[in-house]
Amino acid sequence: MVDSSSTVFGNKFRYQLFTVVKYLVYLLLGLNVYLFLQEELLTLAHMGGEAISRSQLVQVFSATIDTAAWVILLLLFELETSVLDDRRIHGPVRWALHGIRGVCGIAIVYAFTGYYAELTPLYDVAPFLGNACALVDQSWSVLVNLDDFVPLDAVSCAALGDEVYRLQGFSVLTSADSLGAARRLAWVDVINAGVWILVVVVLEIEVRLQLRGELSAHILRLNKYFKSVLYGVLFLAAAYWGVAGDFLDFWDACLWLFAFIFIELNVFEWQYESRRDAAVA
Repeated sequence: MVDSSSTVFGNKFRYQLFTVVKYLVYLLLGLNVYLFLQEELLTLAHMGGEAISRSQLVQVFSATIDTAAWVILLLLFELETSVLDDRRIHGPVRWALHGIRGVCGIAIVYAFTGYYAELTPLYDVAPFLGNACALVDQSWSVLVNLDDFVPLDAVSCAALGDEVYRLQGFSVLTSADSLGAARRLAWVDVINAGVWILVVVVLEIEVRLQLRGELSAHILRLNKYFKSVLYGVLFLAAAYWGVAGDFLDFWDACLWLFAFIFIELNVFEWQYESRRDAAVA
C-alpha cells in the first residue's frame, strides 16, 4: 500500500494529482464498456440478431466482455498494489481477490476466443455473382469495416464496386477493399488481446512473488525487458487503430496503456516501500 507521506512521487500534492488522474482514467475505461456495448448491439442487428446462436454471442460481444473483465481486473490490481495494506491481504481477502481475478481471467480468455471467432467469418466468404442492387430493401447489410455496417441501399450498393463478396451464413455483402481492411483490424484485435493476456500473466507473477517476499532483482530485470516488448506491441496496435481511423479502439487502447502505467507505478512504489521497510527492520 502506498503511503502518501513518504513516496517516490516526491511530495503529497504530486501524489494526490497522480491519484486523481489515475481514477479519472479508470472511470473513462468503465465508460468504454458502455460504448463497446452500443457498437456491438448495432453489429448484432446487422448480422441478424435472432439468427445468432449462443456460441456466436461471444463473437459479437467480445469487446464488451473483454473490456468489462479488464476493468474489474484493473481495480483488483489497484486494490492489491495501492489501496490495501499488505497485512490485510491474507485469508478470506486474499482468496476473494484471487477468486474474482480467476473469473476475470476466464472471461478475458473467453473474449480472446471471440476475437478469433470474429476473424474467421472474414475468411469464409464467396464472390457474389448476382446483382447486388436487386437486394435493396431486403434487409441486407454492407460491411464497411470491422464492426461497421450500413444498410444495403442504392448508395451503399453503388459503392461496392465490381468485386463483391458475401459473408457465408449472413445477409452481408462487402467490397474487396473493405474486406481487406476488416481482416487487418481483426488480426490486430486478436494480437492485441493475446498480448494483454501475457501482460496480466507477468503482472500476476510479479504481484504474487512480491507478496511472498521472493521478488529478486534478477526476476525484476527479466520482467522489465519482457514487459517492454509487450507494451511496445500494444503501442503499435494503438497506433494502427489511430491510422486506420478506428477511434474507439484507438481511444480505448490509449486509456489502457495509461492505466497500466499507473499499475506499474503502483507496483514500483509498493516494491520501494517493501525495500524501505526491510532496511528499517
